[in-house]
Amino acid sequence: MSIKSIAAKIFAKKIHKQTQKWASNPVETQQKVFNDLIRQAKETQFGKDHNFNSIKTFEDFAKQVPIRDYEELKPYVDRVVKGEENILWKGKPLYFAKTSGTTSGAKYIPLTKESMPFHIQAARNAILSYIHETGKADFVDGKMIFLQGSPILEEKNGIKLGRLSGIVAHFVPKYLQKNRMPSWETNCIDDWETKVDAIVQETFKEDMAVISGIPSWVQMYFEKLHQKAQKPVGEIFKNFSLFIYGGVNYEPYRAKFENLIGQKVDSIELFPASEGFFAYQSRNFGIKNEEGMLLLLNSGIFYEFVKADEFFKENPKRYTIGEVELNVNYVLILSTNAGLWAYNIGDTIQFTSLKPYRVIVSGRIKHYISAFGEHVIGKEVETALQEAMENTDIQVNEFTVAPQIAPQSGLPYHEWFIEFENEPNNLEEFALKIDNAMRKQNVYYDDLIVGKVLRTLVITKVSKNGFQEYMKSIGKLGGQNKLPRLSNDRKIADFFEKTEQR
Repeated sequence: MSIKSIAAKIFAKKIHKQTQKWASNPVETQQKVFNDLIRQAKETQFGKDHNFNSIKTFEDFAKQVPIRDYEELKPYVDRVVKGEENILWKGKPLYFAKTSGTTSGAKYIPLTKESMPFHIQAARNAILSYIHETGKADFVDGKMIFLQGSPILEEKNGIKLGRLSGIVAHFVPKYLQKNRMPSWETNCIDDWETKVDAIVQETFKEDMAVISGIPSWVQMYFEKLHQKAQKPVGEIFKNFSLFIYGGVNYEPYRAKFENLIGQKVDSIELFPASEGFFAYQSRNFGIKNEEGMLLLLNSGIFYEFVKADEFFKENPKRYTIGEVELNVNYVLILSTNAGLWAYNIGDTIQFTSLKPYRVIVSGRIKHYISAFGEHVIGKEVETALQEAMENTDIQVNEFTVAPQIAPQSGLPYHEWFIEFENEPNNLEEFALKIDNAMRKQNVYYDDLIVGKVLRTLVITKVSKNGFQEYMKSIGKLGGQNKLPRLSNDRKIADFFEKTEQR
């Protein structure tokens, strides 16, 4: 065992003790974060506009600060982008994380000197938690790769901006720089396909021990490695032992990954975003993560939760950490030390444990299907597909779901667009398995099937690399971009209808 791995174990033990301290006092920890945020923002323009001086309790805050999404907070953000100080948070941000907006083009999410360290610490602590729980630390001596956006930053009114993953690349600790891949030059390549090809060339003969990224794009990297070597990734990288991922559920990819790797490897699930680093997996790393991720309650973020089925009502009840229940679908609301206040990030979560607080990401509040009142969410379609694939050799590369409201004949249905690696012998039988799994989970969907409002779902096969072509067509190939698992319209479906008919 190297000095580096011994030191990692000692540090991991220290961080574990610190984590246990705040995790065992969740309400007090969140109250402290809340008080600190209000205190530091009293003299900002937002604080004055919302009378922070009079806020003594969360109830005061909820009365004075409405829930907003980016579009509603944009007038304040625009002033920060123009270079004004003390608007949402004291002074100016260190960076803007630039993300894709839905209605107003690019979104600029501020990162401050107070918020930025938590992004780095959370990623570090996730790995240290793995070391403490498993006792495995030898991987710290191997090479590590993080598939991420370009670290080249622009500048806007004296504030640097770029993709979050590119900004984070500037904060990699010195002790990891020697082991980190790809090279700075390769990381700066903007075109994703060119970049992955370059990463393959650079890493092909290296001792890769840790690989990290969004599963769909790591899969692309693995496939190119496999094509080049004509052998599993686990034989190319004999010490590859840990996969770190976030952004999407790993389970639909797991079988394909294990096939590409040629063996099982431990994995750590993360829940990061430009707005903050919210949670990470802290136990059971070698198996399916059903326990959820530890919600980070001491990271400069005050959390609120609104029940998803009440979210679009006028003035829905806002819950704090001590009031949440297990297995309820909540919209995640944030107030942060980057100056986001009662901010709707768009993600929905469910609590799997209250001691400590663990969560799973269940979907997006805007990514759902309810064309007939069925309220289908991302977690349900992922679980249904996973159940249907169990104990089979079926492998799925990617999928998305859309409603078909006006079919040429027969009843409406949910249309599943699936790119198979190994497809089922009987597509209709497989569709029925998924449908039954959906009906078990969602009583509204079941009622619509029983009442003959909907018929059994229909699977439309997508050709090889079809989803990559779709993401490329909308300028979102690679990096931190994610394919919506489901949508309430047919924008994605229309793309496949056109391309598959050519």
